[in-house]
Amino acid sequence: MRIVGLTGGIASGKSTVSNLFKSSGVPVVDADVVARDVVRKGTGGWKRIVRAFGEEILQDNGEIDRALLGQIVFSDPTKRQLLNRLLAPFISSGLFWEVVKLWIKGSKVIVIDIPLLFEAKMDQWANPIVVVWVDSETQLQRLMTRDGISEQQALNRINAQTSLDWKRTKADIVIDNSGSLKETKEQFQKVLMEITRPLTWREFGLSRKGAFWILVSVTVGVLLWRNVYGENSSKPH
Repeated sequence: MRIVGLTGGIASGKSTVSNLFKSSGVPVVDADVVARDVVRKGTGGWKRIVRAFGEEILQDNGEIDRALLGQIVFSDPTKRQLLNRLLAPFISSGLFWEVVKLWIKGSKVIVIDIPLLFEAKMDQWANPIVVVWVDSETQLQRLMTRDGISEQQALNRINAQTSLDWKRTKADIVIDNSGSLKETKEQFQKVLMEITRPLTWREFGLSRKGAFWILVSVTVGVLLWRNVYGENSSKPH
């Protein structure tokens, strides 16, 4: 099994590339979707956030006001780091199990779409790592247009993230999304051919890093299931 790491930056076009993978039949585990699930009302992530940021960040229905929380953490690096620390264990666990489910179904290539791939040290799971890059001016203009915000607001959001140029140096594959959609699709097709070819022995060894952590998750899950249900199921009724 090959686990492909997909990352980028705000308004870089990562979602576009992620959708290209999906439309090509390659399963994608989206960290943003997992992150939304782990902060739903009553979950462990929800409780941690409310404890740290107060009930002021809740909507009338008790769910977290994601827009308000975003404003808070984007304007304060300390609070942003706190939020990442609070949610990291829940998101990591959620990603593990999503990958496990696809693995059990027989998926040979799985893309994990994670904005904070490097920051969360999750790059060790993946081989290769694909970074969707865009030049800084294009990134700024696209973000302003997409979100209808001022130049300063856009700069604040961009500067709150790790530099795309730095991520580019850590990539195995770079997709330059500064041009047209057609150009991006042409690059994507080359990436698709690369990741769907058979693994070499060296790549197989590297891929086992990701598989190892998946196996750990499966083993822990099985042991927990046996501890909770195994003994009870063997008792006479």
